[in-house]
This record gives sequence, structure tokens and C-alpha cells, in this order.
Amino acid sequence: MNLKRKLAVFKRCILHNIRDEAFLKLIRRVENIASKILAIALVIVIFIALFDLLRLLTFDLFFTEPKWTFSAPLLKIFGLFLNVLIALELMENVTAYLRQHAIQLELVIVTALTAVARKIVIFDSKAEGDITGLAIAVLSLSASYWIVRSQNKRPHDSE
Repeated sequence: MNLKRKLAVFKRCILHNIRDEAFLKLIRRVENIASKILAIALVIVIFIALFDLLRLLTFDLFFTEPKWTFSAPLLKIFGLFLNVLIALELMENVTAYLRQHAIQLELVIVTALTAVARKIVIFDSKAEGDITGLAIAVLSLSASYWIVRSQNKRPHDSE
């Protein structure tokens, strides 16, 4: 094939792929691939967070004196538990997107509420200062969750 013919084939290929339907199909494929890569990365993060939590618990309970007591602060342990829970909720967000190809706003808000709750559970007023911002975040996210939840429960009008 000569260069002119190759350029003509390339031009036809480009013109075909910039049509709206073909372009949107390409975008959906890219979104799908990115979501799958994100899910794999989250699986790795979940296992690392679990390993970190189990390592801390094992060393605290069995290898530090006195045995069967925690040398690490409970707030640190609770923070690690909540890290795993948040990662699992993020995984649920990604898998819901892969199933339905739409972002589940209710799940996203619940994940954000869990993340803020984690921050409140491990909050150290001496080190971090004011809790007002966290309170505003909780109120805002709670109101958002209530709105989204009430909209999802309401039967939608058929057109």
C-alpha cells in the first residue's frame, strides 16, 4: 500500500470514529477500563489496609508486654478498622458503577459520611483544634443524604 492510500484509510478511520455514536462508544469503553483498573487498585489497597490492621493487632496482643492488652491507642485501631470500611465502600461505589454505568449518589454520600465519621472517631482536640468544620460536614452530608434518599423513594412521574 502506498502512502497516499494509507493516509486515505487513516482519514476514513478518523472520520468514522468522530461521529457521535462511535465517539460515545469509545468514551464508554475508556470509562469501563478505567473503572476496572480502579477496582483492581482498590482490592490492593483493601488487602494492604487489612494487613496493616492485622499486623498491629497481632503484635499488640501477642508480642508486646503485657500480653493480651493494647499498647496502641484504641483510636488508632478504630481508625484502621474504619479505613478498611471506607475502602470497602469505595469498592462498592466502583462495582455499582460497573454494573449500572451510573454514579450512585446515595452510595457516594454514605461513603463520605463514613470518612467524616472516621475523622470524628479519631479526633484529637489537642492536636487538631476545632471540630466546627467536621460538624458542618456531617450536617451537610446528612441533609444531602436525606434529600437523595427521599427523592429515590418517591415514585417518579411517568411521562
